[in-house]
Amino acid sequence: MIALPWTYLTLLSLGYALALIYGQLGWLALISVALLLLTGFAVRQQELPIARYLGHGVFFVLVLALAMHWLPGFRNGSAIAPQRFTDDAMPFFMYLNQDKPLIGFWLLLVCPWIVGRRSLRLSIYATALGLTLSAVLALGGALLLDMISWAPKWPDQAWLWTLNNLLLVTLVEEALFRGYIQGGLTRYFKNLPYGENLALLLASLMFGLVHVGAGWQWVLLASLAGVGYGLAYRFGGLGAAIATHFGLNLLHFGLFTYPMLAG
Repeated sequence: MIALPWTYLTLLSLGYALALIYGQLGWLALISVALLLLTGFAVRQQELPIARYLGHGVFFVLVLALAMHWLPGFRNGSAIAPQRFTDDAMPFFMYLNQDKPLIGFWLLLVCPWIVGRRSLRLSIYATALGLTLSAVLALGGALLLDMISWAPKWPDQAWLWTLNNLLLVTLVEEALFRGYIQGGLTRYFKNLPYGENLALLLASLMFGLVHVGAGWQWVLLASLAGVGYGLAYRFGGLGAAIATHFGLNLLHFGLFTYPMLAG
């Protein structure tokens, strides 16, 4: 039995408490919780392999529904009203979502193997490697595409943005894309030549594709950043992937146009 990753569960719980303070939950949210519990039971049981596959399949559907805010009962609170952090930036607004974090709870409770534990020293090295690569590829690419410019700042809302991004965005996304998807594909491709590389590239591409609504540029940049996150996860575990993803987002937020230059 793999020990539960209590550190990550605690961080996620802190973020969820923050989201609850700013938002509200309706009774219909219990539908989502019940479905997640059923799929978790199906995945954890060992007697019926078909039930495990079905549980994973239903979970993927729930991931899409929760991430797109399609399920009822969640009144995600507004934390930052639309505003421009710099005069040349597009307006930015932020909600503290109460639905998306349920994905992270499910992953950490049902699939604790996604953490990929490594030594602290190795995790630090992996974070440094992943963050350097991600910054060069993603931020460098955004500069070349004229999507951002140099714009150092630290607005009053920065602390709330920081908490939300770390606890409710990067933790959940890295648990899903690196821990669950890349880690799961690595297991599946373990007997293939370059199976680890294939798993990393597929997870990075899937991460990029979820940004398709923002345009092809963001798909490209997110996919490139995902390569850095994936390398951090492979060599440093989930903590390194989260630190790399959050570090890149923090560099973008604090030093460059955020979220991007206005058209």
